[in-house]
Amino acid sequence: MDDNDLELRNLTYRRFVELGRAPASDEVGPRDEVLAGWRRLHESHALVLDGDAIRMANPFSAVPTPYRVQAAGRWWYGNCAWDAFGICAALGVDGRIEHRDIVVEVRDRRPDDEALVFHCLVPAAHWWDDIVYT
Repeated sequence: MDDNDLELRNLTYRRFVELGRAPASDEVGPRDEVLAGWRRLHESHALVLDGDAIRMANPFSAVPTPYRVQAAGRWWYGNCAWDAFGICAALGVDGRIEHRDIVVEVRDRRPDDEALVFHCLVPAAHWWDDIVYT
């Protein structure tokens, strides 16, 4: 990833946080330039596209998922349990993570129940084989 793509990635993430949702390409810069850059970022696993739209900017999901996170005054969606915690970390704030019947409060960068276990069925080396459904 070159400096221009790194700058685009950082701007895209800033806009995601400012807007509370994935930005459209024209909300980041000139449409064709942004889309070309997003395609390069997609190829380097820095974000995930669905056509010309952002699907994932890890840890944030642009589509509703079962992993809801209340943090920084709004609700977000994580792509998975791991990303739900990542939202609090990325924003540098406390938060509340909800998934079905599980609720975890994150305070001072720690879950309120440290007995919880996170288990991945797919080894991390294979997450990008099908990142949307891993």
